[in-house]
Amino acid sequence: MNILPQNKIPTVKKLIIGVSIVIPLVVGALFRIRIPGDLSFLPPIYAGFNATTALLLVLALVVIKQGKMELHRFFVRLALMLSLLFLVCYVAYHLTSDPTYYGDINHDRKLTSLEATAAGSMLLIYRIILISHIGLSMVVIPMVLFAYLHAWAGDYTSHKRLVKFAYPIWLYVAITGVVVYWLISPFYG
Repeated sequence: MNILPQNKIPTVKKLIIGVSIVIPLVVGALFRIRIPGDLSFLPPIYAGFNATTALLLVLALVVIKQGKMELHRFFVRLALMLSLLFLVCYVAYHLTSDPTYYGDINHDRKLTSLEATAAGSMLLIYRIILISHIGLSMVVIPMVLFAYLHAWAGDYTSHKRLVKFAYPIWLYVAITGVVVYWLISPFYG
């Protein structure tokens, strides 16, 4: 078990804050930047990363309740790695692809009022899921990283206190990532 030295904690905290600010800014910038390339194969892959992350989070909870700390640590680290791979693939895809709109039946990258009407209430449901997914994905980054830091530093009381909030949000973000993909995939051009 590696315990983070106390003198390193302030540096790691600053790094977590920086990463928690930079990631949403970079993802937000994606919607203004395009580079040539075809990475249209990535969405099902990063949806798979989300699905596997959700499974790993459930397994991590099950094994920690059984007192299997090393296995818990393994599942959480794997979930963190898959979340990072998700982010890299998501960024790469959106740097090379125009946005896809739910309900865009003719794939012209525009959602007409006729298409929106045809999508019906599912368009609203999709948007609610997407907005909650995006918003909570930004909130959960520092929560998960600080929870990990507390465990790494051996402060399991603070770790558990933060995980009570971070865990369900991270699980929700992972699951809704799959749901968002499943809902939008028919409209990829």
